[in-house]
Amino acid sequence: MTLPADISERLSRLALPGQAIIDGARVEAASGATFHNVSPRDGLVLNQVTACQGEDVARAVASARAAFEDGRWRDQGPRAKKKVLFRLAELMERDAEELALLESLDVGKPIRDARNVDIPLAIGTCRWYAEALDKVYGEVGASPVDRLSYAVHEPLGVIGAIVPWNFPLHMAMWKVAPALAMGNSVVLKPAEQSPLTALKLGELALEAGLPAGVLNVIPGLGGVAGEALALSMDVDMIAFTGSGPVGRKLMEYSARSNLKRVSLELGGKSPQIVFADCPDLDAAAEAAAWGVFYNQGEVCTAASRLLVEAPIKEQFLERVVAVAKTLVPGDPLDPETVFGAMVSERQMKTALDYIATADSQGARRVLGGQRARKDSGGFYVEPTIFDRVEADHTLAREEVFGPVLGVLTFKDEDQAMRLANDTVYGLAAGLWTSDINRALRGARRLKAGLVWVNGWDACDITMPFGGFKQSGFGRDRSLHALHKYADLKSVSVTLR
Repeated sequence: MTLPADISERLSRLALPGQAIIDGARVEAASGATFHNVSPRDGLVLNQVTACQGEDVARAVASARAAFEDGRWRDQGPRAKKKVLFRLAELMERDAEELALLESLDVGKPIRDARNVDIPLAIGTCRWYAEALDKVYGEVGASPVDRLSYAVHEPLGVIGAIVPWNFPLHMAMWKVAPALAMGNSVVLKPAEQSPLTALKLGELALEAGLPAGVLNVIPGLGGVAGEALALSMDVDMIAFTGSGPVGRKLMEYSARSNLKRVSLELGGKSPQIVFADCPDLDAAAEAAAWGVFYNQGEVCTAASRLLVEAPIKEQFLERVVAVAKTLVPGDPLDPETVFGAMVSERQMKTALDYIATADSQGARRVLGGQRARKDSGGFYVEPTIFDRVEADHTLAREEVFGPVLGVLTFKDEDQAMRLANDTVYGLAAGLWTSDINRALRGARRLKAGLVWVNGWDACDITMPFGGFKQSGFGRDRSLHALHKYADLKSVSVTLR
């Protein structure tokens, strides 16, 4: 297709960052190694990106440690820190169109979502933590008259932030912004599938006045650069969003090294429950479809299990299918596209394998299930819906991280709660009902870090984000994230 003139013009002059940011400079890997950065839009190589290895990671960590120890950022007052972070947000806003284009090219998400959701939310996160950083107070203890006791929050030191590819800049800011706000130094490791906006962020941070070494960006393969970062004896914490298997490795690396703290958000198999007394079936059907198909299903809170009460199952499923049929895979750079490409050929094949498994286990496919736009060379999968999914089916147990919805039927509230909680995950859950008592009972009974009633993904930066069970521990967003990147020190002064 022919792209709109404004996007074609921007593409023609778009600079694709490829070098690491270490100690305030753009650098190549010591070995000279690079990797192909492939666009899922058409399967073509966008650029060559520095493949950081152990020596490069050690250099980045040493730079971050030196910056922390000499206090060039840690010891700046709240007003000075706020000024730099607000300036960073201003520069991100100035370059918002470029950031959106980089994001869309890199991960295949629709440019309209990158423009209207991802980049604005990343900017908003930076501003929110800039504003919040001087709202973190200590406390004074109830001491006897001859002693003054108080507790203060102090930055941890060097934070290793390892972020995913589904919302690259947004997830990076969920970790980078509060870590910097608390006075830490950060080594940011973007996913190898999505390095571009992280590298651009590193450049903008330097332009904003963040001192050299305070934010280093090290692109590279997870099993090389990520492992080296997690095993470093001079990193105080790893903040990670990604898969369960990698999360387990990071805990192992912590034990093998310096017992660094680990914060993990490891995805989910989130249930969306629709009772027969749902107040608005059309709104619930929109939420059921968008809850799993938004961002091509590559969302950790994706509502990939739809639980529907038996009396309304057939009519409700028809409404969900009708919404899903409007989500036609298209060119991510077309402003009219609402459903883009999957991030990689590997991820596309994984989704197609899950679809084949659901077919083989007896679920009834009612929509989709095929690769789309194959002639483009890109990685597209149709929105796919399976009915008659059983609780022991693979589709009800494992996270697909793709556009595949499994529909289960329940007969009463107790069965709905049992099905909803019958998973190793516990990130998000939701329910639709007109009964306030049922809503409050359900919110209490659901084992998830986020629970939504009569809506889906109805939350913002002010509320903590994180999971129960094998969805991980630690919280992003809200003031709780600031505390995550700090130690609590108690001080007692004897008065004489």
